[in-house]
Amino acid sequence: MMRQGFILCLFLCALSACEKGETLDPGFYACTFTAADSSADHPAHTNFMDLLQAITHDGAPGVLMSVNDPVNGEWSGAAGMADLFNQVPMKPCNISRLGSTVKTFTAATILLLQEEGKLDLDDRIADYLSGEPIERLENADQATIRQCLQHSSGIRNYIASAQFQTASLNDLIRVWRPEDLLAYAYDRPADFAPGSDVRYSNTPYILLGMLIEHIEGMPFYKVFEEKLFTPLGLTSIRFAAEDNVPDGIVRGYVDLYSNLNVIESTYYSGWDYFTADGGLIGNPKDLGRFLRALTNAEVISAASLAEMTTWRAPSEVDDSFFPIQYGLGLFRMETPWGEAWFHSGDAIGYYACMTYFPAEGTSIAWGVNGNYGSIDEATQTRPAMERIFDTVFP
Repeated sequence: MMRQGFILCLFLCALSACEKGETLDPGFYACTFTAADSSADHPAHTNFMDLLQAITHDGAPGVLMSVNDPVNGEWSGAAGMADLFNQVPMKPCNISRLGSTVKTFTAATILLLQEEGKLDLDDRIADYLSGEPIERLENADQATIRQCLQHSSGIRNYIASAQFQTASLNDLIRVWRPEDLLAYAYDRPADFAPGSDVRYSNTPYILLGMLIEHIEGMPFYKVFEEKLFTPLGLTSIRFAAEDNVPDGIVRGYVDLYSNLNVIESTYYSGWDYFTADGGLIGNPKDLGRFLRALTNAEVISAASLAEMTTWRAPSEVDDSFFPIQYGLGLFRMETPWGEAWFHSGDAIGYYACMTYFPAEGTSIAWGVNGNYGSIDEATQTRPAMERIFDTVFP
């Protein structure tokens, strides 16, 4: 749902000659959970595994999933392949790219900084940042931190630029820096006046990462480690900046022609390695743990959580998906199983989604080492999510 909007048709010629894969020993993907895992004894184990097998049968190279509810506890499982070329099965503890789910971590960090008295959400982001990002991004001189968090700043999404898409196509393994990406939104008209609507945009989240660094005097991902990863024991979660393609990460694949003749794309996600709009790596089990802690006010205060979950509906409605509303780094969707709070994320060859159903106290998080074409239909559309939710809430 919240994909970064990369235009796939531009990939076709560039990727057609890519290598099939590199020879890796199965031990490269060895992993274990830090705590004992009793998923095999979970009462819904068979149903959950049947679900994962169905998802891979419908096109996903491999899938990871974690479910936690107050009655039956936690379940984690995997199906399919971590590496098609070397025929290595996916394991529940494997790590994958988690894309824009990092935006919820970014938002939580900003709220913590407000609790520490270091900023106010209704301050203008221009009160802290200066230079070209403020001068050349329309609305950046007016938008508040809250508006940047809620996608209500109106600041143009750099990924929507055809020039950016072409530049990325022409150098798929390039590692981009924040200033390189922001340039593709410079001097472009804003989508709307600040605060007048909501529309998904990656650009303000680059600014929010810069804001965190300005206040804390260190890379934003180090602040994530200090305030979120380490205190919550999220041992699988890390950020791509320090190790772009870490040992053990499952291979990524894209289905460009919607015929499941996939192309490996493990090294093609370099635009979000240093920006707070993407670049997260880890396991769905830790994603679910983070979202549960966040929504139970164990990360931020109850007052901050209330600000995060003050929802706003967009004027443009996507009839193909569940009705959604925008919070601060978090979204609300209305489903037949009740309301769910969520964030999803794409990288090239990867997709992840974390959801929490507050009425049931149940979290569901999943990650897939493939996207685009037929893979998306099996993993991130409304019918795909309905199949997942219907299995968890039969």
